[in-house]
Amino acid sequence: MTERKDELAGNLARVEERIADACAAAGRRREDVTLIVVTKTYPASDVRTLADLGVRQVAENRDQEAAPKAAECADLPLRWHFVGQLQTNKVRSVVGYADVVQSVDRSRLVTALSKEAVRAGRELDCLVQVALDADEGGRGERGGVAPGGIAELADALALAPGLRCGGLMTVAPLTGEYAGRQQAAFERLMDLSTRLRRNHPAATMVSAGMSGDLEQAVAAGATHVRVGTSVLGVRPGLG
Repeated sequence: MTERKDELAGNLARVEERIADACAAAGRRREDVTLIVVTKTYPASDVRTLADLGVRQVAENRDQEAAPKAAECADLPLRWHFVGQLQTNKVRSVVGYADVVQSVDRSRLVTALSKEAVRAGRELDCLVQVALDADEGGRGERGGVAPGGIAELADALALAPGLRCGGLMTVAPLTGEYAGRQQAAFERLMDLSTRLRRNHPAATMVSAGMSGDLEQAVAAGATHVRVGTSVLGVRPGLG
C-alpha cells in the first residue's frame, strides 16, 4: 500500500504542478481551478489513499461501479461528481451519493433528478453537458446537448425542486469543427458560459479538460478539470 501511495502522491504532485504552471501562464490564480480526480475502474482503496493525500473531489461515470465505491468511502470528506451518460433508471441510485451531476443533457433527466432529490431530501448541483459536435436539436457522440439547447435546460434546472443550475461541462469533441482543437472548443464553452450567466449568475462552474488537455482548458478559463489517467495511471480494460 505504501508503494501505491507513493506512486499516487508523485502523480498528484505532477498534475498539481501542471495546473499551477497553466494558471501562471494564463494569469490566473491556482485556487481558481479545482482538480477533480476521475477514479473510474480503480478500487475504493485508491479513493481512500487520494483522500489521505488531500484530494476532496472525485468523479465516476458508471453507477454500477460508483454506488458501492461511494458507500465504502462514505466516511471520507469527499464531493462526488457523476460525469457519465445517465439513464433515468439509474437516477435514484446516483442521487443517493452524487453531490454534482455533470452530464444533464435532456429535460426528462431534469425531471427524474428533481423527483429523486426531493424524495431523498437532497440538493444537487447540476451542469448542462454541452456537445460541441452536435447538430442543433441533436445530441453529441458522447452525450450532451447542442449549444442551442443550453438555455432551456438551464431554465428547467433552475426551476426544479432539489436541483441547482451550476454551470456547463464539455468533453473535447472527436468530430466536427472542433476536432483536434481543444483550446478553441474550451474557449467556445467559455463564451457559452458567459451567455448562460446573464440569466443564471450563480452558474459559474465550467468543467472542461482531462489528462491530455488540462492546460488548454485552464488557458480558456475552466474552473474545474477532470483528471484520471495522469493521477491513477493507465486504466485497465473496461470490459
